[in-house]
Amino acid sequence: MADPSKSTITLRFDSQTITDAKMLIGEGQLVAVPTETVYGLAADARNAEAVARIYAAKGRPDFNPLIVHVPDLAAAETLGVFGAIERRLADRFWPGPLTLVVPRSPDCPVASIATAGLDTIAIRVPAHRAMRALLAETGAPLAAPSANASGRVSPTRASHVLASLDGRIALVIDDGPTKAGVESTIVRVKDGAVEILRPGPVTSDMLGEASGLPVSGGKGSDIVAPGMLASHYAPGKPVRLGAVDFAADEFGIGFGAVAGDYDLSAAGDLTEAAARLFDALHAGAASAKTKIAVAAIPVEGLGAAINDRLARAAV
Repeated sequence: MADPSKSTITLRFDSQTITDAKMLIGEGQLVAVPTETVYGLAADARNAEAVARIYAAKGRPDFNPLIVHVPDLAAAETLGVFGAIERRLADRFWPGPLTLVVPRSPDCPVASIATAGLDTIAIRVPAHRAMRALLAETGAPLAAPSANASGRVSPTRASHVLASLDGRIALVIDDGPTKAGVESTIVRVKDGAVEILRPGPVTSDMLGEASGLPVSGGKGSDIVAPGMLASHYAPGKPVRLGAVDFAADEFGIGFGAVAGDYDLSAAGDLTEAAARLFDALHAGAASAKTKIAVAAIPVEGLGAAINDRLARAAV
């Protein structure tokens, strides 16, 4: 069995790995597992000590709440209070990369440390086979922020997890690179509108069409959901945005006609760019060059999420 005081074990996804992961989670240990967005760091959300280990492993501020993952809407409704609009969004986008922030139910079993003591809870139903298998095997709601040291670039490969968490966690379930490449969209329904707290793969237009409500961006400085800190996704080097060319000391991340050391998408495809974004930032962090520069990315559609992550990386 894995010993988190030693090097973290990496196992390919299969039924035996999921069984091993269930045992570790039952012991209160931490397991990194892929979702369709990024790799998450999973623990039983009902176990306060296990959730505390997530914060400790990541070095995460304890005022920053975690997303709780469940297998379906029925399970979600045992944790939070869903109105008609939240159910409509869940029906449309779950399983998938949408997190809904709703009031905690009165008998919610999730440890308060997972929600940073708030009276709301962030819930998602993931689509990835590995996370869904782990949810089914454990029968537990799983708190699972991105599996990286807090503030660092989010992981889209098992190797990215090990880059900052090796020796801090028990196991990484390796099922290859993730598909979406940026974290889930986080929203709440408030004052007759859908409020985007963190942009992601589910776009503003998609939310408006599904809900029939106006869609707005989150306002204010209160941390009510994950990913709202101003400085996040930091690669450990200065990051320059909107580059049209690159200096000799800059690791160039290209897009479209602007070619670099690592091109997000030579064709200018935003979906491809999102999937490659964190891999590019990891490559820039590992390069011998002292700075990183990124070509301009359009802000429409999925570009809003990409630009959000880049702006936080550049802080």
